[in-house]
Amino acid sequence: MSDLFEQKNIKPMLIGAEGEAFDSPDYLYELKLDGERCIAYLDPAEGTELRSKRNIRMLTKVPELKDIHKQVNCRCILDGELAVIKDGRPDFYEIQRRSLMSSPLKIELAARQYPACFTAFDILYYERRAVCGLPLTQRKELLLKAVNEQTARLAVSRIVENSGIAFYQLVKAQNLEGIVAKRKDSRYYFDKRTRDWIKCKNLKDDDYVVCGFIPKDNGMTSVVLGQFADGKLKYKGHVTLGVGGESFRRIRRLPRISVPLFEPPAGNEDAVWVEPVVCCTVKYMEKTESGLRQPVFKGLREDKAPEDCVES
Repeated sequence: MSDLFEQKNIKPMLIGAEGEAFDSPDYLYELKLDGERCIAYLDPAEGTELRSKRNIRMLTKVPELKDIHKQVNCRCILDGELAVIKDGRPDFYEIQRRSLMSSPLKIELAARQYPACFTAFDILYYERRAVCGLPLTQRKELLLKAVNEQTARLAVSRIVENSGIAFYQLVKAQNLEGIVAKRKDSRYYFDKRTRDWIKCKNLKDDDYVVCGFIPKDNGMTSVVLGQFADGKLKYKGHVTLGVGGESFRRIRRLPRISVPLFEPPAGNEDAVWVEPVVCCTVKYMEKTESGLRQPVFKGLREDKAPEDCVES
């Protein structure tokens, strides 16, 4: 079997269920960070390598994390969240903005103003062996052994046992994104969506495929949204508020197509259709049969593939 560390091609396990917060002795609970999923390949002697869910190298975007390998005591692979903390809370817009930057000077300035951090919540490889087959509780123990120093740049996700409801209420009071409940005995399966991990969300948002855009008479623009269901792309409505800036400039540069991959309902006659290759996150009040109530465009997701935007 080839070595996971040398391959550097891991596709992480994904959350497969969503529900209300609950209490259970069979689960661990941790904060759901509003950032970008990332795999960290760390070797105390050789350095740091960060890869997104789509295996894109991220260290050029967050150079302030180049030395986090100095905080582990063995070669290891960590699964976690890349985030920017602004005003005491994760700010998705800032990490998304950083992931779109290409200018080294702009990246350096952004790193000084709002430095990124990596919060590890799982370990997949420890002391030159894969540990995915171990139960979560044992992997958590190895994670704490591997990270011998926690700082503002690299930290280990804190866990809560038993009291999922109280933890969720605390997170809700702080207006944070939510919590994740994980079975204590769960194994780690690459590139699988598992119901052993359950998200309990406070702030409602979801990920969508960008399918096109509609210029408005008032100078604003709506983005046409889609999600996959049973392997087919489905129309999911529009979002207008928040659309603009570098995110929309990227959308406008996408290759055009003559018709979308679904039958568009009325109201899309003026749409400019684009290849469905980019994902975005949208906040909303609630889902309706015709789309989303009070949607707000949150930003593009560089770390997510279109086929991962699945109808829920």
